[in-house]
Amino acid sequence: MSNSKAIEDYAKAVYVLGIDRDGLVPTGEVAVRLGVTPATATAMLQKLAELGFAEYVPYKGVALTDAGERVALEVIRHHRLLELFLAEALEMPWDRVHAEAEVLEHVLSEELEELIAAKLGEPALDPHGDPIPDRDLAISADDSVALTDLDPGEEAVFTRVSDSDASMLRYLAERAIQPGASLVVTLGHNASAVTTMVLMLAVQP
Repeated sequence: MSNSKAIEDYAKAVYVLGIDRDGLVPTGEVAVRLGVTPATATAMLQKLAELGFAEYVPYKGVALTDAGERVALEVIRHHRLLELFLAEALEMPWDRVHAEAEVLEHVLSEELEELIAAKLGEPALDPHGDPIPDRDLAISADDSVALTDLDPGEEAVFTRVSDSDASMLRYLAERAIQPGASLVVTLGHNASAVTTMVLMLAVQP
């Protein structure tokens, strides 16, 4: 039986917020990420727990069970395959593919998922450099570091950028900066843009 859009959204949010975190994900962070009230988030997280997708501890937070993690990874696989398909096959700008994939990820059939994956050559990364879970929902580890961890003068390869800020993606596209580009850390002329870039880029030293 397929899961509802809400269940998939909450599972994905908890998964993403739980990356590189020890312990529970606070309910308030889930609420902020999904743009809902804490009470709404609490009710939905309790439902996930009832369905066996999460372990919810009142006033402390939530963690996904193995079943919940599989729900999250399946949605993430759909999302990132769709982003890459829209960018490569349909040549949609990379600042627009995230919003489209957010809608389509919930209705993508398993058959179409496999066709898209085969068409794209079983890709490992989406357009923004995020790893795509494979058909068994295994996902590669991310060993990149934030640009803020590097000192001026250091060289690195740009590997990943958040897909949530369309203006930042347009800024990068206008300068032909995409995953795989070599970078040297310097002080920039545009303080606002540089600050945003520092916060959002991940690199491989």
